[in-house]
Parts: sequence; C-alpha cells; structure tokens
Amino acid sequence: MALTAPPQTRTPEKTAEAHRFDAEALGRLSAWLGTNVPGCHGGKAIAHQFKGGQSNPTYWIGVDGPGGERELVLRKKPPGDLLPSAHAVEREYRIIRALGGTGVPVPEALGLCADASVVGTPFFVMSFVAGRIFWDPTIPELPSNAARAAVYREYTKALAALHQVDFVKVGLGDYGKVGGYVGRQVERWSKQYEASRTSDIAAMESLMTFVRTKVPASDEATLIHGDYRIDNMMFSDEPGSPHALAIIDWELSTLGHPVGDLAYACMGYHLNLPGRGGLAGVDVASLGIPSEQEMIDAYCALTGRGRIDDWAYFMAFGIFRLAAIAQGVFKRSLQGNASSDNASSYGAAVTMLAELGCSIAGIKTS
Repeated sequence: MALTAPPQTRTPEKTAEAHRFDAEALGRLSAWLGTNVPGCHGGKAIAHQFKGGQSNPTYWIGVDGPGGERELVLRKKPPGDLLPSAHAVEREYRIIRALGGTGVPVPEALGLCADASVVGTPFFVMSFVAGRIFWDPTIPELPSNAARAAVYREYTKALAALHQVDFVKVGLGDYGKVGGYVGRQVERWSKQYEASRTSDIAAMESLMTFVRTKVPASDEATLIHGDYRIDNMMFSDEPGSPHALAIIDWELSTLGHPVGDLAYACMGYHLNLPGRGGLAGVDVASLGIPSEQEMIDAYCALTGRGRIDDWAYFMAFGIFRLAAIAQGVFKRSLQGNASSDNASSYGAAVTMLAELGCSIAGIKTS
C-alpha cells in the first residue's frame, strides 16, 4: 500500500520554493532518519508541507523502507533572517519529549537535528497523529451540542493538566525563569514588534504602554503553552465525543503565569479572525459551547483555584502578544519567507487586535 499524504497538506509542486525540499535534501533527510529514528533505516522519505501554521514550517514525512512504512511530522525553522530567540524548534522538541507520559496529550518526540546542512535549517521529528483540527472555534462540523461541549471540556482539561505538571520533576526546571514572566514577555514582544514594525499604529502604542505600566503584582510560575488555541489541538474522530490526542505548536512554551495562558485560551470569545472565525458575538449556549466565564470556572475547578484576578489585564496582554506575532508574520510575508499562504492579510489584523486590546483594557485611543 503506497503512502498517502493527509489532505491538509500541499504537494511539493504547490509548495513555495523557499519551503520545498529538493531531491538532494530529501536524500540527506532519508539518511538522517535512517540513523536517528527507529524503523526508518534504509527508507526513502517524501515530504508534503502542512497548509496551516504561520511560524515554523511543518511537514508530513512518509518513509517507505525495508522495515515498512512510517508516517512522521517534521517541524523546522524557516529560511532567511530570523528575529532573535524566535522559531525555537529545539525548545519545542525538549518540552514535547519531557511531557510524554505526564497525562498532557502530546505527540511522541523522535529526534532533533541541529545541523542546518540536512534540510537547510534545524528541525525535529515527532510521531504523526492521525486526528483532526477544528479551525473554526464554533466547530460547525460536529453533529451535536454534546460533541462541541466535549471538545471544550477536553480543551480546558488539557490546559489544566499542563499547568499542574511538576516542571522540575520532568526535567524542565531551567526551561525559563521562575517569576517575573509577564514583565519579561511585555519587553520581549515590544522588542519583537519594533523589530518587525512596518508602519505606525496608534492603538498598538497605547496598548504597549498599558501592558508595560499595569503589570499585576501577583506572580506564579507553571509550564505554559504560550499559544493555546482550539486549532493547536488535535482531536479523535469520534463524532459524538471527541477526545484530545495532542497539543501541537509548542514554540512559545516556557515557564510563565498560568492565567496568561488561560486568557489566551479564552481569546476566541473576543475575536473573529479571517479564515479562523471566532466566538465574538456568537450565541455559544445554542451551540453547546461554554461561555467565557463557564470555561474559567471549569479551569478553576480542575486546578483548585479559588478565583482569577486581573482578568482584563491578562486578556489585553494576550491580545498584545498576538498583535506582535501577527506583525512578525506580516513582515515575513513582505520578505517572502512566511510559511502560510495568507500571511499578507496579517497586516490589517495588527490594527484590529491592538484596538480590541485597548477596548478590553478601557484605554481611549482617540
């Protein structure tokens, strides 16, 4: 039986030249896999890029060899000049490997290659998870309210499980600084935004000032995902009660404030993004989807937390980070090395997000 790439990938012919593996690169990759990944010895690799994703290019890898067929996923740094500390595939690999067996759903980490000469940039390989991603948070493809409710229960449960992992015990005690996360993140993303700025946006200036000057005094440290959205989780195919198979896209993970992660996970209640949809203005109860407050309450029950303080700040902070990320995606589209076809649309999103963050924070921008 011939290996068949999943439908959410594009063929090599339809892959942008900057992200395409030529025959020589595939040969080097095949040799590396044969040496470093069990079951791939003597195999020949094929690569199809996944259509989603804005940061690190991600590929389905099929390997047909003497030991049989294997399906893998390869995630690599993009080509070109990169912002400092961005696209850290090495960190992604480390946390996925550490979380194996903790109860947090992750793919199996299989190998890391720091040698850029193999496929052009460093990369890591993980197991291929045969599941589905719900790109629209209203989940219209599911047949019932009960099924949508099950997805959001799993979504919240997995986040709570991540935040309860003993990061020292799993070998991630040095995965980030303990304490002071929010202030450092504000400075980091302010610098990233300035480094990728393409125009002046008044609302973004106001939002940056707010998140810099209103950092909450309370502080906590857990493992956090950093980009926790419904479309960064893979689910099983059961139509009535899907369960979480894997959290993906760990590039922004670190030790940080768990409420920041929770606010980011709830951001969909305030947004409708092009091509992604959202829950802003949606009658979520009619769809079986919990309200924002119900999701917060469920998270608190799972983690034993009594209440959430400074919610408006953390939501504005998350939107600020997303706006800075969107600016970086837009800048890469102008440079020609963005990994997604619709990256150029992210320029307008920066202004929209900045204005939304100001609104949630109660900031007047005019």
